[in-house]
Amino acid sequence: MAPRRLLLVGEGNFSFAAALSETLDASARVTATCLQRPADLARDPVAGENLQRLRERGTEVRFGVDCTRLADAFELHQREFDRIYFNFPHCGRKAGVAKNRELLAKFFQSCKDVLAEEGEVHVALCRGQGGTPADKPMREWHNSWQVVAMAALGGFILSDVHPFSCEVVPGYKCTGYRGFLEAPSCHPIRTINEKLIAELGKAFPLQRLKCSFPFLPEGSTSVLTSWNCDSLSAAFWISLCEDNSNSESLTGGTTQDMEDFLVLFSEFSLLKDPGRDSKEEAHEEIYGQTKVCLRPSLLVHVQAVIQGPDFLPGSLHVLSGPVFRKCHILPFTMPAFHETLFILGFNKNLKGGYLQSLLDHLKGALDSLLIQTLLEGSKLSSSVEFVFQPNGKDYIINVKSHNFGSDCAKDLIIGSVTTSVTSIIHKDQCFMFVSMNLDLLAMLVWGISDWRMLWTFDHRFLKNFVPGKIEPFKSYSLYPPCYVHDISFWLDEKKEFDELEFHTVARAVSQDTVISIQFLSRFQHPKTQQVSLCYRLTYQTCDKALTPQQVASMQSRFRKEIQQRLHVTPR
Repeated sequence: MAPRRLLLVGEGNFSFAAALSETLDASARVTATCLQRPADLARDPVAGENLQRLRERGTEVRFGVDCTRLADAFELHQREFDRIYFNFPHCGRKAGVAKNRELLAKFFQSCKDVLAEEGEVHVALCRGQGGTPADKPMREWHNSWQVVAMAALGGFILSDVHPFSCEVVPGYKCTGYRGFLEAPSCHPIRTINEKLIAELGKAFPLQRLKCSFPFLPEGSTSVLTSWNCDSLSAAFWISLCEDNSNSESLTGGTTQDMEDFLVLFSEFSLLKDPGRDSKEEAHEEIYGQTKVCLRPSLLVHVQAVIQGPDFLPGSLHVLSGPVFRKCHILPFTMPAFHETLFILGFNKNLKGGYLQSLLDHLKGALDSLLIQTLLEGSKLSSSVEFVFQPNGKDYIINVKSHNFGSDCAKDLIIGSVTTSVTSIIHKDQCFMFVSMNLDLLAMLVWGISDWRMLWTFDHRFLKNFVPGKIEPFKSYSLYPPCYVHDISFWLDEKKEFDELEFHTVARAVSQDTVISIQFLSRFQHPKTQQVSLCYRLTYQTCDKALTPQQVASMQSRFRKEIQQRLHVTPR
């Protein structure tokens, strides 16, 4: 029998190709391709490692291969592939459902030019994208990628459906977002998370949960209520409509590459926030488009956890993942961060003992992390306090820090401790939830003064961190240029000015390069009584240099955006 010939298209970091090649017998021949050029992958250490593994096994690797024009990439004698794989295809973060259908259609039509007579095409999609009865949940046909119809354009039929399992191909990591919390990684967020979990694991039996919950939880208004959200305007609201493929990727748990991630959800923030006009209407469909919100905390998933069949009272259940909140632009506030949630259930009669034990061990764990001998004979220290809340049952976790020399960093809220007795299944149980902001905790431990550094993939940042060591972070970007622009505008007398939205628009337009917004003055015209506000914006990046032209362009766009979205008139 002739060797099986396998073609992999659309590879990202080549982890699937590397993992698959090590599971096949010697007779199989694999050709792994990607659209990028070698220079595009040069900064990705994971891709470099996987390419080395492929070369050692003699696997053919090709760059710059367009999956919609496969015949151009292979001579006639190189074709006749027995199987073609395309995992999680996507046109990019700005593409809609229609464009992704077009991608599938052209891909299938291209496959027929290089596929053997009895060959197969294997496509992996996120839940709901296919638009078939096998999809759980099944999405409306017009809002799906219509994979059967797109395949038919190339002369193919759907003959089988299987759930995609990474376990079948050990070592495979999708290049969509999986966060910094996954092994193997020396990222400070993962390191601090593992240390915190290990410390608490000394006192409580642990149950670690995979964060397979969607970024867009169902029932937006109800989840915000369970989060005790003071204002619906603190959530990033998204319209789920036919051409919103960004939201579908988040509901399926897969986003586009990390470098675009913050920009991606910042763009969501520019959608109208239903909470600004009427909280009661927040959950309704507006103009035929369903409004949902990015999860503001992992607390929105607690009911699903404690009502799950594997929940064990007395064990500390651990859930970790990214969350998203609108916030003002300040050095130690962040619109996206990684949260770890500890969930503990116990008998109601033992509440006092369990609560005090958890608080004591949590304080001990945090103290051991925040007081580190970092330099010869000196210490950077922070003190942890549990501040009792007016409701008489909850706490915020406050840190008094002296590590940054900034007033805004002296008192930082890094988490909360809440209690609840709400459970349909465990009626005799009481529950405690500890929520921790891992990004802020990592900043305090390593002395990282800019939260944006935690989201960079720049190797100059990551090389600062090695296993088993906590040393002070040294910035590799010295004296980055700083640009200041003032903006004045007249308010609309009929519209209330939303300063939080003003900050959110600035963050989105500038792609997180605005580091400060300062209110300068308020002026009221003596004749018309019209009110004008003036603000000062400061632009600066943390890992590269901005040019005056780039900043001027962003400031110009910002003027247009606030006029359109906030109904103000720039002066």
